[in-house]
Parts: sequence; C-alpha cells; structure tokens
Amino acid sequence: MAGHSQFKNIMHRKGRQDAIRSKLFSKLAREITVAARTGLPDPAMNSALRLAVQNAKAQSMPKENIERAIKKASGADAENYDAVRYEGYGPGGIAVIVEALTDNRNRTASNVRSLFTKAGGSLGETGSVSFSFDHVGEIVYPLSVGDADKVMEAAIEAGADDVVTEEEHTIYCAFEAINEVSKALEGLLGPAESVKAIWRPQNTVPVDFDRAQSLIKLTDALEDDDDVQNVYTNMDIPEDVMAKLSA
Repeated sequence: MAGHSQFKNIMHRKGRQDAIRSKLFSKLAREITVAARTGLPDPAMNSALRLAVQNAKAQSMPKENIERAIKKASGADAENYDAVRYEGYGPGGIAVIVEALTDNRNRTASNVRSLFTKAGGSLGETGSVSFSFDHVGEIVYPLSVGDADKVMEAAIEAGADDVVTEEEHTIYCAFEAINEVSKALEGLLGPAESVKAIWRPQNTVPVDFDRAQSLIKLTDALEDDDDVQNVYTNMDIPEDVMAKLSA
C-alpha cells in the first residue's frame, strides 16, 4: 500500500506528529484503558492490553502515563467507551474507514458525518466500504533491522502473510495471529516499532493533486476529533503528486 506509507511521510515532514503529540497520548491512553477493561489489567495476561501498551511505548508515551491509563480502567470514575466504526466515501469516491472510541455515540456520529459532508464526501452504512478492505495485523520495523530478504525470511518463519519494504518494513498477518506473529518476530528481529490491527485496502486508487489535498484535509480533520482513533483510506498518491504535496 504505497500511498499509506507516502502519506505518513508527508505528515512527518510537516511536523504533524509533534503538533499532535498531546492528543496522540490522550488517544493511546484511551485505547489502553478500554483494553484493560476487556480483561485482566496485566499486559502479560491480556493480549489486547499488551498490543495497546506496545503501541504506546512505540510512540514514546511515558511509562507513568501508561500505568495511569491501566489503573483508570478499574477506577470508580472510569468512563465507558464504545468502539464504533464509520464508513463512507471521501472526495472522488475514495473509500474511508473511521474507527472511534466514544462515550457519546450521537456526538461522534454527528461530528464524523459533518466532516464528510464538508469535504464533499458522504457517510454510508456499516459495511458499505469495509468489504473492499482486509482487517489484518500490521507489524512495522525500521529499515535498520536488516535488508528486505532478512525481514522476509523472518516474516515467513513467524507465520506472516506479506511484507512491504519502502520507508520501513511493514509486515502483514492474519488478524487472529497478531500476538503469535509479533512474538515470533520479536525473537527474530527485536521489538517492533508498532503492532496493531488495521484495515488494509484490497486495491488502491491513484489520486490527482486536488483530490489528494482534499482527502488529506478530510483525514486531518477526522484525526483531530478527540473520539477518532484511526482513519484508513484506499487512496494511492503517485510520485509526481507526492512531490507537489511535499514542496
């Protein structure tokens, strides 16, 4: 999924990660709290919590923040969050999936719908676009762990399904096998930069400059919403468009 990697690189070059670090930590903490409430508050005994903590660490979230988020799950004042998925089409008919954790479904649905409408897109029913994506595990390693052949061999040994090497090594596996594959890879390559479940498009759609700008504006607005955790699209940004966007 070339566009996904390229799009992330644009965000890094523009310093977006630094600008939203506080918001990012808040969202990671929410994921940890929700995961901790699904089972035992111990990452070793709770696979969902282990993944949430691993991703928080990969984003350099302080240890005390992680521990506070876990403890919050068992507190009397802990909020109840619902995991909600929204699906729709952005500018030019590009498929968009939005994952949210919310304590107010009406508020979140209204906000997400409004952002789609302002961008010239439309929000659809659940399942309206997810049929064209695969829900899989994504395990990311920096290029410094080795060349593509080394990572491919490790991925095959660990039971992964696919590897894409561009600005980083991105390893894909079945959703149900995330924990087993990530553990095996850690033994072979060391700790990953991130381990999470994602929606991977079965096919991507090239976008021109204007459509890419509109889609990036939409995804930015969605990610800025406090309730939104992740945004996925099937857009692919060609190299010439990428150069213009990065200028």
